[in-house]
Amino acid sequence: MSQSTMLNFKIWTKAFRLRTLPLALSSAILGSFLAFAQGGFRWYIFVLAIFTSLFLQILSNLANDYGDAMHGTDNEKRLGPQRITQSGLVTQKQMRSIILRFVIFSLVSGSLLIFIGLRNVGWRTLLFFFILGLSAIYAAIKYTIGKNPYGYVGLGDILFFSISALWV
Repeated sequence: MSQSTMLNFKIWTKAFRLRTLPLALSSAILGSFLAFAQGGFRWYIFVLAIFTSLFLQILSNLANDYGDAMHGTDNEKRLGPQRITQSGLVTQKQMRSIILRFVIFSLVSGSLLIFIGLRNVGWRTLLFFFILGLSAIYAAIKYTIGKNPYGYVGLGDILFFSISALWV
């Protein structure tokens, strides 16, 4: 592997924020344990759930990096880990390109998960879960990107706790 390729790999793994990925995987792993306990575990569903979770989390991390740089939230006075868009390690165009790729990865993986995992249900249920998947992609992007990102007004936390309360 060339030195340039290795540097690019390090830059993008920094942008992916690997330390956030275990939390993203936790729901897919827990759901798989529950399915196993009830005799319904399927490896291909587990793999698709893992990939979909990873792709959505990485998409969210990339969009956050880009959005914070565009809004000036990340600047030279920022505390914590270096962000790659603000620091100039990648261009805005490169970041938009990789964000688009992860939108596509999330869409393909999530669609396969829905259509394979729910193949024995009606079309309304499939449509409902497909809309939920599109909403997850939209939410990952709009957290800090756009004219009125909801991440800057604390609505992400309220949304998370509201949805969590529904499941309790």
